[in-house]
Amino acid sequence: MIARPSFRWTAIALGALAGAGGVALAAQAPPAVTFEQAVTRAIDRNPTIAQAATAVARADVLLEQARVALMPTSYMRITNVTLDGARGFSEGVFQPQNQFFFMPTVSVPILSLRQRSAVDQARDQIEVATRSTAEVRQRVAVAAAQAFLGVIVARRQREVDERALDAARAHLDYATRRLEGGAGSRVNQLRAAQAMESAAARLEGTRLALRRAQEALGAILAEDGPVDAAGEPTFETPGAVEEPDWSAARPDLQLQAALRRANERVIRDAFRDWIPTASATFDPQLVAPAGVFQPSRTWRLTVTVTQPLFQGDQRRSLESRLADVGLTQARLADASIRIQARSEIRVAQAAVESHERALASARQAAEHAAEVLRITTAAFEVGATTNLEVIDAQRTARDAESAAAFAEDAVRRARLDLLVALGRFPR
Repeated sequence: MIARPSFRWTAIALGALAGAGGVALAAQAPPAVTFEQAVTRAIDRNPTIAQAATAVARADVLLEQARVALMPTSYMRITNVTLDGARGFSEGVFQPQNQFFFMPTVSVPILSLRQRSAVDQARDQIEVATRSTAEVRQRVAVAAAQAFLGVIVARRQREVDERALDAARAHLDYATRRLEGGAGSRVNQLRAAQAMESAAARLEGTRLALRRAQEALGAILAEDGPVDAAGEPTFETPGAVEEPDWSAARPDLQLQAALRRANERVIRDAFRDWIPTASATFDPQLVAPAGVFQPSRTWRLTVTVTQPLFQGDQRRSLESRLADVGLTQARLADASIRIQARSEIRVAQAAVESHERALASARQAAEHAAEVLRITTAAFEVGATTNLEVIDAQRTARDAESAAAFAEDAVRRARLDLLVALGRFPR
């Protein structure tokens, strides 16, 4: 008959395996970054921001293109004409058989309000693209911050479950010694073993949750692997903030303001479609050899004025009509965002106060539960209680510690939400 190993030796083996696993995990520990480093790297490396920045580069190219239309233009034309024979009469040749023409041309716009409007509108589009990039930058920074906080709470829960497993293992070891000494019971040992196995299973789950949180942080930082969180961030709790202050700081409101200004400019400049345009062109010419009716050196100055008379059956351009629609949309979006922002600020302020109170209660509950566990364990060791009460006290202490960890995470996230709502994150 094969002897079954005792629970004491099972506990020792499990402890050794857990220790070896901890060493393996420590050897493969991912690189750690601070909160500030995480936010900075996410802003610098995340492809989403790079994609948004291309819109700024494109708007800058369109600005240069609009400026070109206001710049003088110059080109040169060289022509050589060879005939079958010279043309002329008895007194002279008016068309030589071979003639060389050199004709440079310089053209300068004199009046072009439409093109000047295009330059100003292109500048507005650069501002719109820049504001849009700032909004994307904030979203990426917030995502990085939330991923960082996710790593912290996952690691905190792992620590709680590790302590719970240590306590359950110590209780099993004590129950096994009592059984082997003839003072305990098989039922108490089985209960302690079941509690330890449940704690080990929970620990595996929290370790996996921590790894997932680290992978999520690494992904938002554009790293090819998991990234750990080093330290815990501290978020200030701002006092009363007036609406003009947070309106000027929120990227979404600044984007709507830029869109509104851009559309207003297009509408204001619509009348310039009917303003005449004028340009001057200077054409010097060199002919060699000269003919009778063709002097060797000549020049011509041309001034051209163009007045639009008819542009279909509408008095405004399509761009102006689209800008009118865009202006209405921007105003409606601005009003909607402001209503939502006021709500976000009020909720965030209330959440900070509520979660801070809940955190204080959760920490006291965890302290009380830990004290109850110590008293219950001591009472069990002197035979004043059963191991059912010890296991229940262990479970209660673990749950209380977990509640405190989640309460800490809730406070951090509430403070972050308040800073985001006020436009103070990232700086």
